[in-house]
Amino acid sequence: MSGVVIVGAGLAAVRVAEQLRRNGFDGPITVVGAEAHLPYDRPPLSKQMLRGEVDDVALKPASFYEQHRIGLRLGVAALGFDAAAHTVTLADGEVLGYDQLVIATGLVPNRIPAFGNLDGSHVLRSLDDCVALRERAAGARRAVVIGAGFIGCEVSASLRGSGVDVVLVEPQPTPLASVLGEQVGALITRLHQAEGVDVRTGARVVSVSGADGVESVTLADGAVIPADLVVVGIGSRPACDWLAGSDITVDDGIVCDAAGRTSAPDVWALGDVASWRDEAGSQARVEHWSNVAEQAKILVAAMLGLDPVAAGVPYFWSDQYEIKIQCLGHPRVLDTVHLAEDDGRRFLAYYERDGVLVGVVGAGIPEKVRTARGKIAVGAPIADVLQPV
Repeated sequence: MSGVVIVGAGLAAVRVAEQLRRNGFDGPITVVGAEAHLPYDRPPLSKQMLRGEVDDVALKPASFYEQHRIGLRLGVAALGFDAAAHTVTLADGEVLGYDQLVIATGLVPNRIPAFGNLDGSHVLRSLDDCVALRERAAGARRAVVIGAGFIGCEVSASLRGSGVDVVLVEPQPTPLASVLGEQVGALITRLHQAEGVDVRTGARVVSVSGADGVESVTLADGAVIPADLVVVGIGSRPACDWLAGSDITVDDGIVCDAAGRTSAPDVWALGDVASWRDEAGSQARVEHWSNVAEQAKILVAAMLGLDPVAAGVPYFWSDQYEIKIQCLGHPRVLDTVHLAEDDGRRFLAYYERDGVLVGVVGAGIPEKVRTARGKIAVGAPIADVLQPV
């Protein structure tokens, strides 16, 4: 019996393997990963690990995989698969057979080739990226972070907390504008400015200069920012290159149905690399930690022919300074935003679409975010959560 092969050795792979064993699957499970590290947790990379507060971010100890008979093939990438033969070919020449294949290869960070090779220019996606960035940051005085998405905002907060002067550069009107909208993005701007971050929105980097390493960053408006560290956080793309020429349909990620089935027989995908069909029939990739656990339950149930597992209300969070920013539901930038609470640092915002509560974002108010979950799940009228005037 060939069993289940999982390509990708991150959170998604571990959750699928856990669910397989938890639901009685007794066949072989093999996890293939390009990195040599044990599967590890990514959220701490931009926070606790970057700040030097933790060093071990492994999701499970080696004994877990031994106890649950989960084989690990680490430090070797998958080069391709043969759908007809049900095999996966690895970079070292090994060919693995499978009964079911799960793809969980995640993302590849976008880079800016024109200035990405200077010493002191970094991206942050992997554990090795974090170690290299942390070592550089230890001796840095002035950093420029390019891109104010979640990674850029979290890295800015971590560097600022370590005493580094930070300029955060973002072409959009506010940080996180494309995710949470400009109104909430302005509150995120305020948070960073209060901590001493120089937030420059509507700005674009045109060059990074230096002799032996990063010395300055030039913006499109001509401003020159001195820097000895640059972090590029301009998003990522699905790690699908190894699937070129295969039977897998790829369109901004691996196209899947609502349970993770791909266009190839006995091949599944989940996590950041996968575009699942949502309740409205649209395809969507969700790049959030908590989404993976739900997808793993749904996928494994479908793979093993068990009762379907219903999807819950989407949730994600971002730790910036001492504030935990939490989001429930499906907020969109064109939704009507109701700012229910704001004390100048902590806030609570409800997102309305067609008179219905579709999302909530809270900063430092976890209990009030949690109470909105049930109302979002049932599509409650926005009036149910707004306080009477």
